[in-house]
Amino acid sequence: MQWLCLSFFSQEFGPPAPLAFTMLQLTRVYMGNSMFRGNASLNGQLSHLLDENNVTQVLPLEPPDAWARRQNEVITYLRNFRQLVKLFNKERPTKFTQHLRCHLGCRLYPNGTAQSFYEVTLNRTAFLSFHVPNATWERRWPGELPVAAFAQEQLMKYPVTTQDLQYFLNTTCVSILQAQSTRTGKVSGRSRAPLVLGLVLGSLALLGMALGIFLCTGGSC
Repeated sequence: MQWLCLSFFSQEFGPPAPLAFTMLQLTRVYMGNSMFRGNASLNGQLSHLLDENNVTQVLPLEPPDAWARRQNEVITYLRNFRQLVKLFNKERPTKFTQHLRCHLGCRLYPNGTAQSFYEVTLNRTAFLSFHVPNATWERRWPGELPVAAFAQEQLMKYPVTTQDLQYFLNTTCVSILQAQSTRTGKVSGRSRAPLVLGLVLGSLALLGMALGIFLCTGGSC
């Protein structure tokens, strides 16, 4: 299975390509066991890498002491996530594999306009997407699926998954690219780095909620 998302921008033909900051996080669950893969890239350059319990800062966005704290936060979250999945599996055992994929980020175009996105797929089928302009979650599953409606309803209840996420994608993510566009070969602002990784953690949190809902209901509500 291909875990990493690679972005290629051609600068030889057509209009100038946009700058981009993208994140990919994948979770596989089978009989109560969880596996994690993911990465973040800034303008096509890998910045963070998640491989099971290991999260690596590829670009030096944070000083060693701050990064050590960040790593500990990620490891703690993953441990708690695994424990939660095991608990759900004991209550409602499932023998089939589930794959959840989060793809999110923003693009900055040469004319100054920006575009942000957040997409979630379940077993390679569109599941949910976040409509950034009005901070709402939308169902993408073809046909009726009760768990998709339930997941959408739950996500809409919490500001961290609506207003906070909207601000992050519209403002923080775009400001990273705006700062990057004024520099050559350097990533801007260590003060912004915790927010960058915070977005990666935010994607994990949303996946945790979506997985918990699905496993707890056994695929139906």
